Amino acid sequence: MEMSCWDDVGSDEILNGKTMDSNSHVFALFCFQHGIDLKRIEVIPDDEGEIIEAARRLSSKFDLVITSGGIGPTHDDITYASLAKAFDTPLVHHPETIRRMKIMNKHRKWATLQNQEQKTATLRMALFPESAEVIFVHPEMWVPVVRLNGNLCIFPGVPGLFQGMLHALADFIPLPPKSERPSRIQIFTERAESLIAPYLTRLQERLRPHNIQVGSYPVLYKGVFVSLIGRDLAPNNDETKGVRAYLAEIAKEVEREIGGTILTEEEVWQKKLAVEGAPRRPGSPVGLKLEQEMSVEGGKSSSATSVDRGKERVEAKANL
Repeated sequence: MEMSCWDDVGSDEILNGKTMDSNSHVFALFCFQHGIDLKRIEVIPDDEGEIIEAARRLSSKFDLVITSGGIGPTHDDITYASLAKAFDTPLVHHPETIRRMKIMNKHRKWATLQNQEQKTATLRMALFPESAEVIFVHPEMWVPVVRLNGNLCIFPGVPGLFQGMLHALADFIPLPPKSERPSRIQIFTERAESLIAPYLTRLQERLRPHNIQVGSYPVLYKGVFVSLIGRDLAPNNDETKGVRAYLAEIAKEVEREIGGTILTEEEVWQKKLAVEGAPRRPGSPVGLKLEQEMSVEGGKSSSATSVDRGKERVEAKANL
């Protein structure tokens, strides 16, 4: 199974440098772990015309499109409204999302003190394109994933929410079987990149027929990470002439040729932390007790089908 994907990160705050985008990294790792071929990541400004154009273009081209951000109660949260126009559908309030939102907010003092204008703004987070599917992917979160056109999934931009909901979405999308997912092996060497470049060039030429990618990523004055990405290939008399290309065997060859060390994924992150101060390893789903105040990101709603998973525990710890 082949699935191609596009990630739309929408926000003027990213484009003007106010906010650092961590969702793209988390999403790229999610795609690799699940065998999804991530083709492109774009940052779209908070502009209705730009959002409409991107949504139509990419939803028609890719199997899966993910958007994050722009679904809160403020004037610049225009993702739902823009996407509704993109697919010629009106906006409607989604009753189940409103119900879950009210349950979550019932013990929050600020929610009881809202005037009518503030209440209307809050309900914008439950105003979805009518033709969309509303999927409650996480029992501890009131905000759903809203899916349009069968393949465009709308997420909040808050990193903690995005990450938890993304991992939960895996139960609701067709994913390649584990046997078809690529593997990655990394080798670290303290040699300069220019010293190993000729060997890596020859290696890539040799492995290209087997769809194995060879990459190198230098760390200034420290060394080089060499990566091998691909699948173990069974013999094929026509294409590989009975030759098996095993990543593990190739990795041992690379280790020997560049004077390096094969690392586990955990060792890679530890090494990166030691040599370049890399952040904590991403990719693990957030816990069930999300103590995050996210009052400016939520969900708009539609009269579309609502899909729930597991026991309903709406007393969520996350306020979108």
